[in-house]
Amino acid sequence: MSHVFHRNPKTHLDFAVRGEGVRLFDQNGKGYIDASGGAAVCCLGHGHPDIIRAIKQQVDQVAYAHSSFFTTHAAEDLADFLAQKAPGDLDHVYFVSGGSEAVEASLKLARQYFVEIGQPTRQHFIARRQSYHGNTLGALAIGGNEWRRKPFLPLLIPASHVSPCYPYRDQRADETEEQYAQRLANELDAKIIELGPQNVAAFVAETVVGATAGALAPVRTYLKRIREVCDRHGVLLILDEVMSGMGRTGHLFACAEDGVVPDILAIAKGLGAGYQPIGAMLASTRIYDAIVSGSGFFQHGHTYMGHATACAASLAVQQVIEREHLLDNVLARGEQLRAELRTTLADHPHVGDIRGRGLFVGVEFVQDKASKATLDPARQIHAVLKKQALQNGLMMYPSGGTVDGVHGNHALLAPPFICTEDDITEIVRLFNLSLRQALPA
Repeated sequence: MSHVFHRNPKTHLDFAVRGEGVRLFDQNGKGYIDASGGAAVCCLGHGHPDIIRAIKQQVDQVAYAHSSFFTTHAAEDLADFLAQKAPGDLDHVYFVSGGSEAVEASLKLARQYFVEIGQPTRQHFIARRQSYHGNTLGALAIGGNEWRRKPFLPLLIPASHVSPCYPYRDQRADETEEQYAQRLANELDAKIIELGPQNVAAFVAETVVGATAGALAPVRTYLKRIREVCDRHGVLLILDEVMSGMGRTGHLFACAEDGVVPDILAIAKGLGAGYQPIGAMLASTRIYDAIVSGSGFFQHGHTYMGHATACAASLAVQQVIEREHLLDNVLARGEQLRAELRTTLADHPHVGDIRGRGLFVGVEFVQDKASKATLDPARQIHAVLKKQALQNGLMMYPSGGTVDGVHGNHALLAPPFICTEDDITEIVRLFNLSLRQALPA
């Protein structure tokens, strides 16, 4: 019996004992292609010597120093790198230990900002249905992942939700992308007016929706229209790039592709590539200056924020990505992955949509392609597919409740940035094999 309180105690887990490139190996020597990077985390694969070296060097110097006493060169250097690369004036970096913490810090900073500038009634957050922003109570409250939220509803702060940008299901046949984007922006505008602009602090959105809806990218003008609505009402725009950021879409910051700069940005996962636990919140100069010139203190903090070893590992990760031009590979391999999936699965009656950006790809399953009717939730196809794929030596990230929290299934693929053409072809082969075994045509 294991004394570890696993996330699903009824499920037997093998031991991961070795990682090499795009593969993990269990205690029996069986290899698995990590086609989801765990949960879109392991962007450099496993066992990268440069990152291991950077961790060892940092531990030899100073592994950890509490941020109330010292800063470290590792934290300062990583912050400099991120501020230089980030769009707009997102020049101030607050380090945490993961994505949920990054979102939680973003919410608290947004609230404190309005307190500092004399607008204390701004306390309401608006997000989108079928979004996911983390599992801490604040992040869970604003998220739109219904099955994760439901057991904890009595503990969650009130939040409002508007429609996701979900063109496969929600864009009307008589609408252009621009008209669809404007319709969604109008919905947000109406919600802000309903709540009272003086009461709304921020709109929170994943730049590209990850786990809940499967690499759901916005139509091209959506975020620009959303930015305009927020600006019109003095509402902050918080973008969650915990899963989609740090190169996953082929751009270091996913919002750069949309030409939009948020007021606050949350990142994690690919920031440290799984070599150390780390996340970060990036804040605009306007927000930072309001804190500094006001109380002078952000009323927040965690024991491991700015962890020196985690920062050193993350800087090494980002330097490898930049030095080896891996974002170019992300774009090329992403195009290959979507193209090969579309070709290989073209005749599968239950594959409804193949979507995404870069190496962030979702496959949505349906009962019928024409009607887009969903599969019976009781079949738990996502769980069946995950089990079958593991048997075939493929790791992917499938999920249910894609459409409304109950109905719909998808699989998320997020291979490491280092994958080759042959790796992508093998991923598609194993995905196709596993799908046809789990969900026969």
